[in-house]
Amino acid sequence: MFPRKMPVRRVLVVGAGAGALRLCQAAQELGIESQTAEGDSRTLLARALAGQCDAIHPGELAAPLQLELAKACGEAGVRFLGQGATLLAAMAQQRVMRRLMAEAGVPLASPEDGGTLVHLSLLVDGHGHVVYLAPRQSLGDAMSMAPLPWLTAERTAYLGRLAARGVVALGATGLVEAGFRVAGNALGFVSLRPGPAGEEALDEALFGLDPLVTHWRLMCGERLRERQSHLVGQGHARLWRLALPEHARLDGGPGVRLDHPGAGHEARLVIWGRRLEELEPRARRALSCLLGDEQAARLVPG
Repeated sequence: MFPRKMPVRRVLVVGAGAGALRLCQAAQELGIESQTAEGDSRTLLARALAGQCDAIHPGELAAPLQLELAKACGEAGVRFLGQGATLLAAMAQQRVMRRLMAEAGVPLASPEDGGTLVHLSLLVDGHGHVVYLAPRQSLGDAMSMAPLPWLTAERTAYLGRLAARGVVALGATGLVEAGFRVAGNALGFVSLRPGPAGEEALDEALFGLDPLVTHWRLMCGERLRERQSHLVGQGHARLWRLALPEHARLDGGPGVRLDHPGAGHEARLVIWGRRLEELEPRARRALSCLLGDEQAARLVPG
């Protein structure tokens, strides 16, 4: 953990897609200059040094790639704004991570459990303070939803407390994503990965909180400002990952949000509604605007 007397003024964010776009937007809101780059660790370090960056943020890289970059930054004396190398090494090996979570008192899922895989984001500071956000579920490769109507408020709170216990015990900082398998009244830990994971916009829509702004603050050494009792989700949200045609345009409207870094990159469409019966026609309208009526009907059946 770096003390606050070492502020970040300019950062290199790894990536060029929607994830990097959102991280740069959040950084700008905090007065942090940013630039983006892709490549191997050597290329990224060279770009950061040439751009006079104070630090490198790994973006949405998977844990093994973040571990490689963290080690390279340590050797070069460049600040790495991600999880520590020890935790990243554990995240990169599911067997090790499962053992550590079990030692923290978190129940584990077994392959024969079946059930539904859910994920939730957590924000944690270096002082043991943590909040969990809305459990979400992927429906196919391109769509995710939150909250989960079949998961009661009591089960959600229990799931969140278990995940929070684990990430605090592991010494995580900033944004992380925990995966659990839920089968009836049984649930068990599956995975932990460094954040952001690309679905934070669901939580933005539900809570009115930007997890990425908070993530930046935490990675720069600040204490967590949010309190669990104040995080009350409102409505329903869905997120689609889309490959948009070059001519695609969105005409906006309430509860509609599109993160699109430009041609050749995945776009992320988020739709929010107070009720599901409000969300679904809104989603069909937005998807029809972007992709046409036929594709919209396939993605949101009537």
